[in-house]
Amino acid sequence: MTPAQRVLYGQIARFKIDQPGVDCPFSAKLAWQYGWTGVFTHRAINEYKKFIFLVMVSDQQLSPATVIDRVWHQHILYTQSYWNDFCGQLLGRQIHHTPGLGGEAEGRKYYQQCANAIARYQQYFGTPPADIWNPPQFTVETLDYQWVNRAQNWVIRKPIQLQRRLQETQ
Repeated sequence: MTPAQRVLYGQIARFKIDQPGVDCPFSAKLAWQYGWTGVFTHRAINEYKKFIFLVMVSDQQLSPATVIDRVWHQHILYTQSYWNDFCGQLLGRQIHHTPGLGGEAEGRKYYQQCANAIARYQQYFGTPPADIWNPPQFTVETLDYQWVNRAQNWVIRKPIQLQRRLQETQ
């Protein structure tokens, strides 16, 4: 990192996403929403900050891994924190989240942008944690993904053999 990049990364790393004194801060809401542990959630937030740093210093379009994308989505919902405090005051520029439009060409673009992000990560930070920085894939999350109220429903994983049979019939 250049000296200016070290300063920028330090500022991003120190940015407080959790609003002090609230009953349900950003990190607690994020952990609840995805069923993550507190430790995993804080690691994901730190990796999100690294991704934003990479966006700031890269001359290429970058796409995040799924976990980081989820943190980013949640941060964007905190509009004051994201647009005013983070982008406006800290970064000095807007970083827009541009969702994919679907289709094969868009999938290839996403794959390349994820690969670019991982290559930049390795350049600045070393090997990314595999549980957060999943390698890019040509397929996205299944369309069967749904929000489930776990207070009213049990979620039981199907046995792997049944999952394979179901995939073969689709």
